[in-house]
Amino acid sequence: MKKILSIMTAAMLGTAVSAQETYDNAQLATKDLNGTARYVGMGGAMEALGADLSTIGTNPAGIGMFRRSMVAGSFGFNSQQDAKSFGNANKTNMSFDQAGFVYSMRSGRHSMLNFGFNYTKSKNFDQILTAAGRLNNASQNKLSAMKNANGVYTLQDKNNGLVSNSGAYSQADYLYSNVLFNHYDANNPNDPNNATLTDKGVIVNQTTGLPVYYNATGYDFGRSTTGYIGQYDFNVSGNSNDRFYWGFTVGIYDVHYNGSSLYSESLVDGNTAIGDVAMNDERKITGTGFDVKAGLIFRPAEESPFRIGLYVHTPTWYDLTTRNYTVLDNKTSEAYGSSDYGKSSESYDFKFYTPWRFGVSLGHTVGNYLALGATYEYADYTTNDIRVNDGGEVDYWGNYYETSSRDEAMKQNIKNSLKGVHTVKLGMEFKPEKNFAVRLGYNYQSAMYNKNGFKDGSLESYGTYYASTTDYTNWKDTHRFTAGVGYNYGKFSFDLAYQYSQTNGDFYPFMSYVDNSEPKFDNVCDAVKVSNKRNQLLFTVGYKF
Repeated sequence: MKKILSIMTAAMLGTAVSAQETYDNAQLATKDLNGTARYVGMGGAMEALGADLSTIGTNPAGIGMFRRSMVAGSFGFNSQQDAKSFGNANKTNMSFDQAGFVYSMRSGRHSMLNFGFNYTKSKNFDQILTAAGRLNNASQNKLSAMKNANGVYTLQDKNNGLVSNSGAYSQADYLYSNVLFNHYDANNPNDPNNATLTDKGVIVNQTTGLPVYYNATGYDFGRSTTGYIGQYDFNVSGNSNDRFYWGFTVGIYDVHYNGSSLYSESLVDGNTAIGDVAMNDERKITGTGFDVKAGLIFRPAEESPFRIGLYVHTPTWYDLTTRNYTVLDNKTSEAYGSSDYGKSSESYDFKFYTPWRFGVSLGHTVGNYLALGATYEYADYTTNDIRVNDGGEVDYWGNYYETSSRDEAMKQNIKNSLKGVHTVKLGMEFKPEKNFAVRLGYNYQSAMYNKNGFKDGSLESYGTYYASTTDYTNWKDTHRFTAGVGYNYGKFSFDLAYQYSQTNGDFYPFMSYVDNSEPKFDNVCDAVKVSNKRNQLLFTVGYKF
């Protein structure tokens, strides 16, 4: 029977600081189309029309257009279309999406001063992602082996286990090195590889001197994610003579991300099937952040209802904690590997800063029966910043300040893998009669990921060192189609919206490696097409007073 190996990875270079990885953090930087049913039903194109609670988080000047106080709350259902079952994840989930109020007070004959608060679920992480594909002379464990063979990291035998001080030595590499490659059992006559650790810190076959690894014929992958980012916006806004509207919002963010994945490969030794290995990973990301948003809306011509809106958002400055628990289950034949399974876990703090956002919008009304809106927004995700916590220092008065520095290696990967994103919103509201409204909207978001971007496991970085998975997805453009209805009854308003969104992507189980001198050492996997199709039904109840 193989031994059972329990591993708790040691922090790189003996420190407790760290930073996360490009793809893990990118999902925290974007926002969903969510809020009130009226806002969603119009595709979010209300940054110049204003007078909706959801504009508190996009163009804060929209709150300045309120002339009466209001309170509203929204809830609904989110359903993922065409998703395969994985674990205990549900394809359909109920969601509490928005709650807020505006207190409006007159500051002059034609001027208002308003105060507002709004909670929005700015990001809903509920998703199931599954993929499967063939692997021809490639595998996840081969990637770890080739990194070692090419000196990306070197190994040391310590207490009958392998360790490395290299920042490119991930938790996945650690598990494969200790569980599957059989390095410290070289005298075992049943070891088909006669594995040994060289004085250069590389695991090789003692007889041939070649790297030790196993190819795979195919893989299966599944991940379920749950959780959300809660956005709490506090606003002060107003208008001057019903022509110029202004607003400022301070946003506080609350992050709750939970991910559970299972990756398995069917391994071969030459042409002989030797069994499977499975990597089960559980990861949590929690923390808080804040940003500041400012905006204005103005009517160029006094006699015309046409208006223009402008807004800017600072980066969201996040302080985050990530935790993982990862198990490598070795189900190969008895002679392969040295352990039935190994486990690894880590917990650490880091900082993550999102990009600036800039937006311009147009709005126009025709009588009291038609409203038209359009918005363009730009955010450059190559400016995402992952920062290492350096500790802190105490100033002259005894105050403690935490310091951080940029993870330069991961920053370069961000520039190579991400790009600027263009968002276009179009919306219309038509009132066939005074108290009833029909809405349509379209929302387009260009791809954040470069098609040739990848999760680089060879970087000398804390983000690589603490990584426990190797997969990544280059998601493409997002298209959202929305529709809704609304009805006013006295001081109450009732709004219903439907949203369909679709994002396609290319899934990779691990980065590819090409050896220019030995093609047999190539470790190349093709992309698998995946998609995220979602349906949302949203209901809002409001009350004006």
